[in-house]
Amino acid sequence: MSTVERAVQVFKSLENADFRALMGIELGMSSHTHVPFDEIVRFSELPLSEVSFRLKRVHQFKLIQRWTGPYVGYVLNTTGYDCLAINAMVKAGVLEAFGKRLGVGKEADVYDALTPKRERVAVKFHRLGRISFRQTRRTRGYMAERRHMSWLYQSRLAAEKEFQALNIVYPAGVSVPKPIAQNRHLIVMGLIEGAKLADYFKIPNADGVLQEVLQNVRKAHGEAGVIHADLSEFNVIIKPDWHVLIIDWPQYVTKDHPNAKTLLQRDVRNIHSYFKRKFKVKTKLQSALEYVEGKGE
Repeated sequence: MSTVERAVQVFKSLENADFRALMGIELGMSSHTHVPFDEIVRFSELPLSEVSFRLKRVHQFKLIQRWTGPYVGYVLNTTGYDCLAINAMVKAGVLEAFGKRLGVGKEADVYDALTPKRERVAVKFHRLGRISFRQTRRTRGYMAERRHMSWLYQSRLAAEKEFQALNIVYPAGVSVPKPIAQNRHLIVMGLIEGAKLADYFKIPNADGVLQEVLQNVRKAHGEAGVIHADLSEFNVIIKPDWHVLIIDWPQYVTKDHPNAKTLLQRDVRNIHSYFKRKFKVKTKLQSALEYVEGKGE
């Protein structure tokens, strides 16, 4: 059972005071590796005896970890953080039920879900704790400035940045999932149907699919002023109708970024070389670069 599946199962048994205790730990984790009991009391604004009772409950539900050293401290685990984000989305009237897992990767889990209006949506949980903090800091510039940064905070920042990107490129007509809502490390977006480009050994009209990817890169750059900055065969979805959907935007940069041109060219080079190697397309790299920069048709 995945952490999300455990969170959905446990969620039904949690009470408001349980969530307040979890939020007390969450707030304390911004400045403590292990959050002391008195800090949880302060942040949760619950009576001392109530906090003691609630910590025992959420520990039994396996939503937190208890640490004993010079003092007794607590931290959220992944399931506990998932519960907080799910609770916020349910209270906001965004989510009602979860379905199957659509995908799992190094840095995220994606699930099928339903809104109260019975619309199918995709729910993405960022999981930056799966890769080393050092690697994350090296590849994600927006994390480089903070010395103390828990996996919880890293994942939340990634979700916030990706949601921000989707809200910029989606109105510009770029083929991305529709942004619906975001809370903590969780993003609710339009349904993602299809499979990653990397999963295909053959595709019809590979030249046309590459051209559609480049069209979206050009539109994001030229009309929205945004560069994906991590484009590859793993974040291009081939939909059932063979059109494309570009996903995974937390590393995006804007056109005024000092490395914008280098990152744009890297995106184009990555996807172009993959199509050339895998599907034998003959489009010239220089032509593709000039096209996405708005220099050619």
